[in-house]
Amino acid sequence: MRTADLFARHVGPTSPWPPSLEVMRAQGCRLFGADGRTYLDFIAGIAVVNVGHCHPAVVEAVVLQARLYAHTMVYGEHLQRPQAHLAARLAALAPPPLDAIYFLTTGAEAVDAALKLAVKITGRSGLVAFEGAYHGDTVGALACFGAANWRAPFASLLPPVEFLPFGDFAALERITSATAGVIVEPVQGEGGIRVPPEGWLAALRAQCTRTGAQLIFDEIQTGIGRVGDWFAARRFGVTPDVLLVAKAVGGGMPLAGVMAPRDVLRRFAAEPPFAHITTFGGHPVSCAAGLAALGVIEREGLLDNAERMGARLLDGLRVIAAAAPAGRVRDVRGVGLMIGVEHDSPATARAIVERCRGGGLILETNLLSESTIRFSPPLIVTEVEVDEALAVYRAAVMATV
Repeated sequence: MRTADLFARHVGPTSPWPPSLEVMRAQGCRLFGADGRTYLDFIAGIAVVNVGHCHPAVVEAVVLQARLYAHTMVYGEHLQRPQAHLAARLAALAPPPLDAIYFLTTGAEAVDAALKLAVKITGRSGLVAFEGAYHGDTVGALACFGAANWRAPFASLLPPVEFLPFGDFAALERITSATAGVIVEPVQGEGGIRVPPEGWLAALRAQCTRTGAQLIFDEIQTGIGRVGDWFAARRFGVTPDVLLVAKAVGGGMPLAGVMAPRDVLRRFAAEPPFAHITTFGGHPVSCAAGLAALGVIEREGLLDNAERMGARLLDGLRVIAAAAPAGRVRDVRGVGLMIGVEHDSPATARAIVERCRGGGLILETNLLSESTIRFSPPLIVTEVEVDEALAVYRAAVMATV
């Protein structure tokens, strides 16, 4: 039976659209389909495969670790070399005093853990998030989802969260001494690649410091080089109390984590012990892959490449926007290789995405901004690949009516 038929019969879908591409293998920035075609991947599994698909160093690390052991105990009773070494490496890359990490499996799980931690530390119950935010779909993470229509079907399950407009300075006064935690994406991803105005993150940090609220940076998309630095916290010069990682931190394998000072994370081990536990968090194979990926980013200069290729891509997209029919492109924005192009309607954006796929370029719209097309290629992307993507995108924009 065909893979598509098996999928339709037995896999629970998460999208209203039918599967459009059966991937046979992937390498670098390319996907190879069952249709015999090669596609240029400019979403990277939604900012996951930052070092490209099947990087030899990551593949070697996965194979080696799988041959040693794949799973024992991850609560700390068993010392696992890949986990400890990756934790130390991330601690060295994160801004001080974020010197420890509690490993988990998914970004939404990390969000839930961070919310629990904020409440446990402060003894407060108030939570603040931002309009247009996406933090995941578990119960805690969904409560911070910045779109009311997505929360509505599950409202009876969700704790109350106050939502502020993203990038609004005056609204920060609504963070008070009753607030336990404030969670924010330094650059909103699914909200449409929205970059905050200059100084806003620093003002948010100052308000949280004044009120004693825990500031949580959701760096699940922005982290591990995506914005041209290891973390957006470093890029913008603002240090949160808690920093969340997932997606690219596992080098393509499932991995996530909550970063904070060591003494803060110890609160999970007391009052009561096992206050947050996990079966697969810090899985040794995923940690081995993540450690290998960090090495690739460093050795191959991918932070600089993200900055240079991001500037080239941003400039090219702005040239296309200026040449497009009036009103077709509303805005081009981004940081590093996290770029969004906002079109005049979701229908226009969807038509362009489909035309690009037909031209061999994989793009996608954003979950909460369906008029905005995401450009987030692997950080290894070359000038030739950027120019190829621009040519396909330009043709799709000009052909769409």
